[in-house]
Amino acid sequence: MTPPLRENNWTIPNMLTVTRIMLTPGFVMAFVDRRFDIAWVLFAVAGFTDALDGALARILKQRSSFGAMLDPLADKILLVTSFICLGVQDWIPGWLTVLVVSRDMFIVGGLALLHYSGVDVKRGIRPVWISKCATTAQISLVLLIMVEHSMESFHPDIRLWLVYTVAALTALSGVYYLVIGLRMFPHNDNGHSRP
Repeated sequence: MTPPLRENNWTIPNMLTVTRIMLTPGFVMAFVDRRFDIAWVLFAVAGFTDALDGALARILKQRSSFGAMLDPLADKILLVTSFICLGVQDWIPGWLTVLVVSRDMFIVGGLALLHYSGVDVKRGIRPVWISKCATTAQISLVLLIMVEHSMESFHPDIRLWLVYTVAALTALSGVYYLVIGLRMFPHNDNGHSRP
């Protein structure tokens, strides 16, 4: 009997995703040292890898289950960390930091609960356009604020518009994943959730 072929996890897209995770501590260290010029460059490179790894996975036909799980995890590590940094400095509203962090924690917790309940979350939940738009808006807001503070050139109208755009997209994507997760949760014959 021929053993099943194993996926090659160390593809170019997956290595870019790992790079994004590794850049996050560098961003935090530069931010804490108030080297905002270095911090926003590191964040921009990390954000660029987010767009590049997905495109390369499609072009090179190197999609994998490992990459499908690692890519959103890398996004969450980078964005949750950066929103906490900006929130601590009061550069963004506290409620926005709570919203972004809470949504990601609920998603991670929900996926863990579904997995524990025997649901194949890798097949059932995939990134959708509203989630991708939320991620893009979050990256744009962090980048704008970091550039503003490194160059001391501020654009309050653009920043305010991005704040509310991020809030709306983050909330809507959170509701979407909540609805999908509840539909996927296993039920018994009486229609009640299995304990």
